[in-house]
Formats: sequence, structure tokens, C-alpha cells
Amino acid sequence: MTAVGVACVPTVAHLESKFELFELFRPIIHDNFTRKLRLSLIELSYLDVMVSKLVTSPMTEHQMKPRVRYVIGPDGSPLTVADLPSRDTKRWVIRRKAEVVAAVRGGLLSIEEACERYTLTVDEFLSWQRSIDRHGLPGLRATRVQDYRG
Repeated sequence: MTAVGVACVPTVAHLESKFELFELFRPIIHDNFTRKLRLSLIELSYLDVMVSKLVTSPMTEHQMKPRVRYVIGPDGSPLTVADLPSRDTKRWVIRRKAEVVAAVRGGLLSIEEACERYTLTVDEFLSWQRSIDRHGLPGLRATRVQDYRG
């Protein structure tokens, strides 16, 4: 018996009994761990299959539709697909570039859809995004490029 308020110091016999207890439950602990590990590996292989299906299968018309109805445009107003610049836009002013970037960032268009719709390269679109991130809307200006990019 221990006295009240006196800390119980584990003895060698006490530690040996804990080790015996651990040895007794080791197969159960090991089985539980391996089962969890096996389930994690199964989940990972399932995710790998799903990702490969998404990458290799062609997109259907339903998958290419916009995911949201509108986003907030660069000027703070709602922006829908109908409000986006026309497909045959040749003159890319700051506002039009910013609208396309906002549409992609908000999920109105995917980056692939935007590049296809406006015949842009992915690099060109990404440069628009970087310019907005670094310099705001003035960074999209075609003139004085050296002032904003460096």
C-alpha cells in the first residue's frame, strides 16, 4: 500500500509486468497497425486510379461547363461568362486581362478553357496572374513593361 500524497515509484518488478503486458498485446497492436497501413495503401491506390482516369479520359461537355455562376470581377462587380471578353478579342486592355484572370481564379473557367477560348498560351496567362500578384492591375499594362517587370 502507498500512503496518500506519496508518489508511486515504479519498481523493476512493476516495469517487468508492463513489458509482459506489452508482449501479450503486441500481436494485437501489430495487427491493428498493419491493418491501418493496409487500408491507407488501398486508399492511395484508389486515389491513384481515380487521378489516372481523370488525366487520361477526355472531358465531357458536362465537365467543361463552368462550376460557378458568377465571380467577383476586378472592379468588384459580379462577373458571369456572358460578361467575359468575346472569344475573338484582339486588343487586350488591362480590364479584359483582369476579368479573365478573375474568372479562372474564381472557378468560372478553368485555365485550359480560358487558354482555348482566347487562344492564349498557358505561359501568357500565368504571366498575367503573376503581374497582378506582384504589381496589381497596373502590372498588366502593355506599355512600360520594364517598370513593372524586372
